Amino acid sequence: MKKHTAGFTLTRRALGAVAALSLMLPFAGSAYAQTTMKLASATINDVQHEWQKEFQKEMEARVGDEVTVEIYPASQLGAIPRMAEGVLLGTIEAFTTPTSFVTNVDPRFQAFDVPGLFEDADEVDAVIHDKDFRDYMETLFLDKGVRIIGAIFNSPTQILTREPVTTLDGFKGLKVRTFASPLQMEPMTALGVNPTPLALSEVTPQLQAGGIDGMLAGIPILTAFKFYDTAKHVTNINMNQIVSVTLVNEAWFQSQSDEVKTAIIEAGRAAEETVFPWGVENVERAEKGWLENGGEVHMLSDDQQAELQATFARVADEVLADQAEVLEVKDRIVSKLEEVRGQ
Repeated sequence: MKKHTAGFTLTRRALGAVAALSLMLPFAGSAYAQTTMKLASATINDVQHEWQKEFQKEMEARVGDEVTVEIYPASQLGAIPRMAEGVLLGTIEAFTTPTSFVTNVDPRFQAFDVPGLFEDADEVDAVIHDKDFRDYMETLFLDKGVRIIGAIFNSPTQILTREPVTTLDGFKGLKVRTFASPLQMEPMTALGVNPTPLALSEVTPQLQAGGIDGMLAGIPILTAFKFYDTAKHVTNINMNQIVSVTLVNEAWFQSQSDEVKTAIIEAGRAAEETVFPWGVENVERAEKGWLENGGEVHMLSDDQQAELQATFARVADEVLADQAEVLEVKDRIVSKLEEVRGQ
């Protein structure tokens, strides 16, 4: 199996700095204390942005002006790798992103990206908001210097293309922007696609210039960023249910008062409860908006869709076969899903 390492250098350097900072954490004290909490993301007018706005309201209700929450959507604080590095180093307090974009921070994030793992939004919601699993998930990445303070259903992964694709053969030879995750890149390779990780801000120019033929994304992003003006075709591959998380720099978090730390945890979870139905409805609104603006949505035949899902499952097993830590997280998700499905 081909290993993907491109684009990891800066994050690895950041991780080295985080390791050094973690040694200092017990002595951090007021050196890390701040009154401003910057929330960054690459998107706008979607469920990530909505969570940030709700979190801002919840924090104000709990601690007033003790912490000023500032929202920076649409990559205002840099491309995705820079924002990920920023939250690791503490130059950005928090970063909201699909888990696929931080698998180079910790490969265990891949557990949430496994194709076919979650059947729908309700299953995502049931697992990530189960109290025991949520407590486990929140602290899972503390050894990397980040804490999860928000976890939300985003949308199903679809594929946008400049030309219509209605059969599996239609994918062959396409150059498609993916998230920088092996569980997106390797399944695309298995379909004959050339996977190409790119910053979201680079996608439209590359589509216009013919540098890429399409992209993997949820339809809310495609509609919000008006991709229908550049490429009109979406094929409903239902690859996986995207989970977005908000990561906070743990050193900054620990430098806050107990009242503020409690407020951050409570505000994040309260925002999740408010935003979940909004996010589900937003997927429907986005598809409607896509069609109203001249976009098209295509389906594979039932036989080819089943073949596609089987390919995704096989490749996912191959990618994760030697990654025990990822499989441990995946197994906990599967165990919780079995409980949910048995109810």
